[in-house]
Amino acid sequence: MEFKHISVLLQECIDALNIKEDGIYVDCTMGGAGHSSEIVKRLSPEGRLIGIDQDIEALNAAKKRLNTFKNIVYVHDNFYNIDNVLTSLGISEVDGILMDLGVSSYQLDNHERGFSYMNDAALDMRMNKSSDFSAYNVVNEYSEEELTKILYEFGEEKFSKRIANFIVKSRKDAPIETTFELVDIIKAAIPAKARREGPHPAKRTFQAIRIEVNKELEILNKSIEDSINRLRSNGRIAIITFHSLEDRIVKNMFRKLESPCNCPPEFPICICNKKPVIKVLTRKPMEPSEEEVEANPRSRSAKLRIAEKI
Repeated sequence: MEFKHISVLLQECIDALNIKEDGIYVDCTMGGAGHSSEIVKRLSPEGRLIGIDQDIEALNAAKKRLNTFKNIVYVHDNFYNIDNVLTSLGISEVDGILMDLGVSSYQLDNHERGFSYMNDAALDMRMNKSSDFSAYNVVNEYSEEELTKILYEFGEEKFSKRIANFIVKSRKDAPIETTFELVDIIKAAIPAKARREGPHPAKRTFQAIRIEVNKELEILNKSIEDSINRLRSNGRIAIITFHSLEDRIVKNMFRKLESPCNCPPEFPICICNKKPVIKVLTRKPMEPSEEEVEANPRSRSAKLRIAEKI
């Protein structure tokens, strides 16, 4: 299957990075190289782009798309390891970092990857296909309490307990192996009235399982902090999120690094001596235009937050 992905908030991200032609930039989630291609076009031969992706298929597609550029380093890794990646390349500071936290259209549309509740496939959802832990393990091996917890916390699913109960009961007869088997269980667990209202009944459960499989929220705080530590003064970080859980983490981490003082409010002056690390450039996140949402409905929930290193 051809790797296709429509980059969200593309021009906004390029503007946000304030690209210098001889700068060093990191695309932490290179994907189909939509953002990367626009970054590298603005670089001189002296500039460098570091493209990271844990999905080897995405990385190979990016290499093919950008094969005329000689100033790109491709890294098959998780951006959680950005510190080690840059150290191994002998890079101490960079001028800009981009994180696009969404699942790519290719991953959703490639039936074999098992990300989508709209297509029947083996339960998988691994962004890194070399990992030996998949959605199958979550669905068939987690306890009812563990399933309830991740569905509620990562999917904000109000029927989490009931869905978890139905999953555990169903797998007693035979393992749950496919996405459609799981969809049928979810539909059976959710009351008919709730199924008729709002998004697809499996949407929240699939989101929760995907987040758990890939540890998406677990890695985010450290990844943001490590990334910002690697920015040079006036360097920028731009992060696109696609659901409220991610956006909340980014917002809170930016807030913490912009206002790190932890002195009690009643103290007349700061005595902790913690200085701001960044300046937040987006008090409210940037969102796609109506035109972009119409052209690419999957961009609807995207939010972009930008910060600059002090």
